[in-house]
This record gives sequence, C-alpha cells and structure tokens, in this order.
Amino acid sequence: MSAPSVVIAGCGDVGSRLATQLLAWNWEVYGLRRSISRLPEGVIGIAGDLFDKECPETWPVGGVDYLVYCAAATDHDEAGYRKAYVEGLQHVLEWLNDYGQAPKQLLFVSSSSVYGQQNGEWVDESSETQAQGYSGQVMLEAEQVALNSGIAASIVRLTGIYGPGREWLLTQVRRGYRVATDPPLYGNRIHADDAAGLLAFLLRHVEQGGGLDKVYIGVDDAPAPLADVVGWLREYLGVTEWAEDASVRRAGSKQCSNARARALGWAPTYPSYREGYTAILKG
Repeated sequence: MSAPSVVIAGCGDVGSRLATQLLAWNWEVYGLRRSISRLPEGVIGIAGDLFDKECPETWPVGGVDYLVYCAAATDHDEAGYRKAYVEGLQHVLEWLNDYGQAPKQLLFVSSSSVYGQQNGEWVDESSETQAQGYSGQVMLEAEQVALNSGIAASIVRLTGIYGPGREWLLTQVRRGYRVATDPPLYGNRIHADDAAGLLAFLLRHVEQGGGLDKVYIGVDDAPAPLADVVGWLREYLGVTEWAEDASVRRAGSKQCSNARARALGWAPTYPSYREGYTAILKG
C-alpha cells in the first residue's frame, strides 16, 4: 500500500512542524511556499506563490490524498487577508481541478478571530460567530470557500499560537508592560507544536477510516485571564519593574473549548501556558 500523500499549501512555521510529524509516519509530504530552501528535510518542495493564479511548475502530477491550507497573510489589511485566505485557497482548488486531483480531505486552518465574544463567555464550535473586524469576517468567507469546495472539508480554528520564534508576549513582559485585571481579559493559546499535532491527528484519523466534524477549535486545556499569564511569566523571569504608561492590549475576551477535539482522542502536549512557556524558556 502506497504512503498517503499530502500537500501543505503555505508551509511556514506550523506547516513545517506538521510536515515533520507526517514524515515520521512515512507520509509523502509536499510543501508549497515561495522559498522551498526553508522546508524541513524530506519535504518535496513546490516553489510557488498562493497569490499567483498560475499553477506552480512543480505541482505534483499524481494523486493528492490530502490538502492542508495553512497560509499566513503578508499584508495585514482586508485586501491582504482576502488574497491570502480566500483567493489563495481558490487558486489551489483550481490547480487540483486542473490535474484532476480529488483529495480525501481538506483541512483549512482558520482562526478563533471569527468569534467576537467580549465578556469571557465559553465558546465552542457551535457558538455564534460574531466577527467584529475584517480578519474574522474574511476568515468566515474563506471557510465557506473550503466547505463549498466539493471536497470533504474541516475547518480548524486555531487560537493564539505561541512557541519558539513566536514570543511577542514574553517580550512585552520583559519590558514591564501592564495588563488590565478588572474585568479579566481571557485569552486562548496553543503551542505551535500542538497546533501542528492537532492537524496531524485529524489527518491520521481520516486515513484510519474515521470521520471528521466540519469545525474544530485548536486550543489548549486552560484559557486564562491575561493578567494571570503575565503574572506567572513575571515571576518566572524575575521581572520586578513596571514600565510607565505601557500596557498589553488585546481585543475580545472569551474562553475557547477543545472538548470536540479531545472527544476524538487528541490531547495537547502542553496543556496550559505554564508547560508551554517553561519549555520555551528552558530551550
């Protein structure tokens, strides 16, 4: 039996971590990005630009069993988001059609920004999407492109991804930035390795004959007030001073649930920010 094949379109940080996990299972992994020299060893590079309507010359000509679309916007405005998530996905679907390829499953990596809840509410996959800004609104539009693609598709809404190279909050804490405590601003996060691990788990579940729901939230076990996270990091790092007139600001306050993914058998390696940031700081 031949190894399953997967195209990871937008094979950046999370995509590369996913590729590494799938390679360990002897999957055939194709990674599409502009600079294929940065792909992990063993990944078959597809040098291409998701913003370009023309199919890359190195697009695989054989069957494609799975497609993971995990692009990242390069321009953080509405036009940039639409290019990355809506138009880019449309291009990839056209390329599949050009080659007569019909994957078993499409995973579209979305964001919890589609939820606009502000008051610390618990949110799951059945919660109303109340996107306030263009980012969440464009993501919802892109999700529909995936769900209407004619391919069995699941949306994976990742929360705040952190990990090596994604250390914005650590930088703010080291600078002594403050965060509001009343009312508490709940934040949600997932370590980059766990984000990739959830995608890998879902692909393997399908390959083993399982079915998927339309939507999953990718988050660790412990949504927490941002003040608690900052306080824990300050103590761990030994930060004692506060910066004047500098604060960590964020929009929204909600608590995302991973119960659906856990019910399928997935569990995060880093169940809370404590384990995740400890691993980063020790590393």
